[in-house]
Amino acid sequence: MSSRSWDAATYERASDIQEAWAQAILDRLPLRGGETVLDAGCGPGHVTRRLVERLPRGRVIAVDASEEMVERARQALTERATVLRCDLTKLELDEPVDAVFSNAVFHWVFDQDRLFARLHAALRPGGVLVAGCGGHGNLERFLATVEGIASEPPFDRHLAELPKDWRFFEAEETEARLRAAGFTEVRAWPEPSDVTPADPPAFLRAAPLRCHLQRLPDDLHEPFVQEVLRRCGEPVRLDFRRLQIEARRPAAPGAPD
Repeated sequence: MSSRSWDAATYERASDIQEAWAQAILDRLPLRGGETVLDAGCGPGHVTRRLVERLPRGRVIAVDASEEMVERARQALTERATVLRCDLTKLELDEPVDAVFSNAVFHWVFDQDRLFARLHAALRPGGVLVAGCGGHGNLERFLATVEGIASEPPFDRHLAELPKDWRFFEAEETEARLRAAGFTEVRAWPEPSDVTPADPPAFLRAAPLRCHLQRLPDDLHEPFVQEVLRRCGEPVRLDFRRLQIEARRPAAPGAPD
């Protein structure tokens, strides 16, 4: 199964933590209400709805690489949101947008240089990028526990060669990549965000253990999740480390911001 495959319904039911992160990012996004905004990695569209609500005279272009997420988002969103299935590193828009919003997505994109180049190209001059994703050290303690379980029978023969489908970058290298892509007013900073999920089993299945479960046979899904929960102890406390990002495409010479 592709790492782009997601159980969109489960993700939506167990995404209270992602929604809280998204709201904090939306609060940093300067909008007047008439802009066109790109939601870069829209997921099932529940956060995109909040973005649409902030744009009574504007519109949203919502993009995700997952077919499951795009189908769910198209069902959830109004006519003021256009939903496209697209890899962000291959993004091509007919017209530039005023702002780019993204939550909990960039750490799934390996080619960060290409990612930022395409987002820069998608913005009009003067447009802003406001985002948050997993940063360096994200889930370090939790993933060490999971790796220990994955190395033991009966899971090891399915997970011994598990590739990491995520990358957690430092703030400094992210800033450098943004500047290399042409952004100015660049700022990236780490932000600890330890959390206790309201429904730990559902949350783990929806995101942190998604790649592991995709490689396990169905009959080992529940034993694997339960063993992770057992070793994490109660309450389950996940050591998230977020990377917050802000940047701007320079305005055209002589143009008002």
